[in-house]
Amino acid sequence: MPKLAVFPKAFMQALCKDGSMKLSEWIALATELDVDGLEWYAGFLEMQDEKNWTIFRSMVEDKGKKIPMLCCSPDFTLTDAALRRKEVEKQFRWIDMIHTLGGQYCRVLSGQRRPELTEEEGLKMAVDCIEESLAYASALGITLIIENHYKDDFWHYPEFAQKMGVFCKLVERIDHPNFGVNYDPSNAFLAGDDPLELLAKVVDRVKTMHASDRYLISGTLEDLRNEEMDSLGYAKRLRHGEVGKGLNDYDAIFSLLKTACFNGWISIEDGVDGMDQLVRSVDFVRQKMMQYWPVNP
Repeated sequence: MPKLAVFPKAFMQALCKDGSMKLSEWIALATELDVDGLEWYAGFLEMQDEKNWTIFRSMVEDKGKKIPMLCCSPDFTLTDAALRRKEVEKQFRWIDMIHTLGGQYCRVLSGQRRPELTEEEGLKMAVDCIEESLAYASALGITLIIENHYKDDFWHYPEFAQKMGVFCKLVERIDHPNFGVNYDPSNAFLAGDDPLELLAKVVDRVKTMHASDRYLISGTLEDLRNEEMDSLGYAKRLRHGEVGKGLNDYDAIFSLLKTACFNGWISIEDGVDGMDQLVRSVDFVRQKMMQYWPVNP
């Protein structure tokens, strides 16, 4: 049966920017939920000091939970080769981080969809950087997972490989046992793609999943397209919602994953309206997991 984790989407500003929340506070809240682990983020302020890495691992494991996966955002489509080199070195450090935290999965991305890049230029940059990172990760037993991503909270442009066609080309170019996909159905919707069509194309490569639901508070997807290229982080009209209340068909998603013998981690990336919402999201996903992966079938 897959295992369930949770990500502090509601507290990113507090944990990563202004320091108004401590990781010990998040751990105390999250470990009370019906989850098996906590997805970590490389940008937590307190993670800058490497001496804290083992401390936080112990905090989580003392509560009977794990830190299975690390969310980080390398930008491999920088046109300056020296800057791309720095991004690879950052990825090496993040791989070290999740290894020290006792996890198995470390996210990679393609980078930002800069207007001056052609598709082939961006693909080559991303693949080269990911393959170099893979050599480092595999030596530590870490699997790199690429997400069909929308946009990092602190990026200017959306993901280079946001759309299904480019994303699938990138995945197809990297054949390595320590490489796979972190599938996020909501991000496919935001790319203008069918989440189920994307999943069908990459289901054999899926190692982990983000369980989320999204909605627009105003306007249309076309309005979102116009806004997202001119704003830092997520467009203002975009919101994370309660899992099970949005547009994703979780019965179809879990049915397809079950058919493909998926047995990885599912991490909930919602709860932006508070812990009560996150509790409901956890309950929804846990019930669906029990439905599709019963303990005693």
